[in-house]
Amino acid sequence: MLVDSFGRKLDYLRVSITDRCNLRCFYCMPSQGVPLKQHNSILRFEEIIKIIKIMADLGISKVRITGGEPLVRKGIPSFFNSIKSIKGIETFSFTTNGLLLGSYLDETEVLCEDSLPNSVNISLDSLDNLRYKKITRSEDSNPEVITANIDRLLKKNVMVKINSVIIKSVNEQDILPLAALAKDKNIAVRFIELMAIGRASSKYKPVYAAEIADLIQKKYGNFTPYSDSIGSGPAVYYNLPDFKGKIGFINPVTKNFCKTCNRLRLTSDGFLKLCLANNTEIDLKKMLRGDFSEIEFINSIKEYILEKPQFHNFSDTICSSKNKHQSMSKIGG
Repeated sequence: MLVDSFGRKLDYLRVSITDRCNLRCFYCMPSQGVPLKQHNSILRFEEIIKIIKIMADLGISKVRITGGEPLVRKGIPSFFNSIKSIKGIETFSFTTNGLLLGSYLDETEVLCEDSLPNSVNISLDSLDNLRYKKITRSEDSNPEVITANIDRLLKKNVMVKINSVIIKSVNEQDILPLAALAKDKNIAVRFIELMAIGRASSKYKPVYAAEIADLIQKKYGNFTPYSDSIGSGPAVYYNLPDFKGKIGFINPVTKNFCKTCNRLRLTSDGFLKLCLANNTEIDLKKMLRGDFSEIEFINSIKEYILEKPQFHNFSDTICSSKNKHQSMSKIGG
């Protein structure tokens, strides 16, 4: 079991498998994209599997694959199936922008239905086609493709959670349409406060969860707290009258959830991170490709997690100078 110096049990690993993405969302990366890592600097699938197996032996039971956009890598179905077969991994999920889900589902139907995850998180900040193109800086993107893929996932009994970041003067008008996705579909629509990391560190302002909640309740009625958990993350969920799905909030700025943080992050180039807003990291790739024994590898991880900070170091107005230039596409969210 992995327990940090504050007594928090760490059982959730988020793994970024690529820094590449088919979109250029303006609060995540510059229009030209980010400098791409060399192929040899990215962890190979077999290396990721080895790390997850070791982490599972140490008590990790939940794994989420992120990016960039994870579905841009080839061989995803068999890779996902390998993760699901690891002893000790109880929950497997991934995060995507949803545009490539159709091709992935087509491939799983032919090759590997067993690769389907327990749940899929879909990043979706607008249902308006023009606004979506502006946010993503992609003329080829269309939110209707994403909603069609959501229906396909639901037919396969995969849990779907929508992640929406609402930014002042950008997509406030999308709050109600996004919330309405949960009215007729058994999905969770979660609103996430914009964090002061990377390109979002100073230029863009969040719409806070309390403002979003007030707007939704004025339209659809009062929230009723949902007592059960959905997934492994920190979201707080609510029922609404006549809604099949749930509305959730992730409030890292106004109500940080650091006291119950249970996660570690592995970047695509093999660095294990303790906190989204902290630069402390350990190079697992170097150890894997070096002459470190498995015992040395495990002991290094056990010692390293004791450095996990008690709280994050960003707020709505400032992020520490060490972290403000990092991109979410690099960290993996």
